[in-house]
Amino acid sequence: MDIITIVNLGLLVLLLGLTAFFVGSEFAVVKIRMSRLDQLIAEGNKKAVTAKKVAGDLDYYLSACQLGITVTALGLGALGKPTVERLMYPVFEFFDASDAVAATASYAIAFLLVTYLHVVVGEMAPKTLAIEFAEKMSLLLAPPLYWFGKVMKPFIWTLNGAARLLLRTFGVQPGHEQAYSEDELRIVMAQSFEGGAINETELSYMENVFTFDERAAKEIMVPRTELVTLDKDMPLKEIVEILDENNYTRYPVTEDGDKDRIIGFVSAKKMLPHIVAGRPWELQNFVREMPTTFEMTGLQDALLKMQQSRVHIALVADEYGGTAGMLTMEDILEEIVGEIRDEFDDDEVPDISLVNDNDYLINGRVLLKDLEDRFGLSFEESEDIDTIGGWVHYKRAGEVLTGDTVTQGKTSWTVMEMDHQQIKQVLFHQEAAEE
Repeated sequence: MDIITIVNLGLLVLLLGLTAFFVGSEFAVVKIRMSRLDQLIAEGNKKAVTAKKVAGDLDYYLSACQLGITVTALGLGALGKPTVERLMYPVFEFFDASDAVAATASYAIAFLLVTYLHVVVGEMAPKTLAIEFAEKMSLLLAPPLYWFGKVMKPFIWTLNGAARLLLRTFGVQPGHEQAYSEDELRIVMAQSFEGGAINETELSYMENVFTFDERAAKEIMVPRTELVTLDKDMPLKEIVEILDENNYTRYPVTEDGDKDRIIGFVSAKKMLPHIVAGRPWELQNFVREMPTTFEMTGLQDALLKMQQSRVHIALVADEYGGTAGMLTMEDILEEIVGEIRDEFDDDEVPDISLVNDNDYLINGRVLLKDLEDRFGLSFEESEDIDTIGGWVHYKRAGEVLTGDTVTQGKTSWTVMEMDHQQIKQVLFHQEAAEE
């Protein structure tokens, strides 16, 4: 084996290595997450700083990778035939092959061998490594790719400019969308959960955040019929009885007992020291203004109004200016983190509780769309109705008694508890699916 053959073989190995480097770099910088690089930078990883520079300018450095892959591929093709011809010369000479046969055989063998090595060693292997170990490969390969991009800047800039000019002639404006849409973020979160990166609770929080702004105040408010209020002229004895019976932190204050004339709210924590100490006091001295929001106001806007007012409670008004209900900060937070219970909530029951395999006891205030999502249901004639209690009322034409049942398909809804005209609890029965 002469010196030229050895040099050619060395160059082939070098070009294969460079091809693998550029391919691995290309996939690694695309795969790595910018948020992870930010985390590594915060931890003091210096290589992550360079990796972020590369990943932050993908258009330029992907062009650098493509330039490198193209040049090395051309080099492999140029060196392949003469190198194989020199290696196979003794074999051709032994079989006394003609020059035409030797040239054709050398070309075929070189093409197959170089293609195999280029695809397997130069492309597939580094691609798989970069995808499987994106973080390690990015930190390893980003620094040399960064300096390659610096050295080859004139060539890359010229080629990129020519490519953009070509695209513009066809009416295409080059650009890169960096932001994720809400649907894309949902998919990313679902994939992170499936991959074990986040748990079910964290996934649930994120899903709740996405649906948070889609909900209106009337969907989670305490309805007017369930409001516990104090009147501004109420005697002390009655106030103490209400505080003792309900254990709420804040109470709306009405004028003349009219829930459409709420003048503000009082904090039980502020009043109790005066009551216990027996000091003289008047309810009106503890009344604070309560922000008002419309029943169709989004939860995000309602929360912002509470934050601006620095109170944890808001009055919800209907389209006629009357009181539709009341919204609390706890109600809003529960839409994100789930049910919040304190030491006074021992007697509370879940809005949806399992009775047996096919029966559920459901609070009349549960939203129809929540039931649709959970049980895969579809409610007939429900366009202007929000809750299951309201739907049962509609289906019964407003004449509802405890024990009445509404049937739809393979489901039935039985009224279990009422408070005057309000449906408090219904029993949901769903026939078991046939196997």
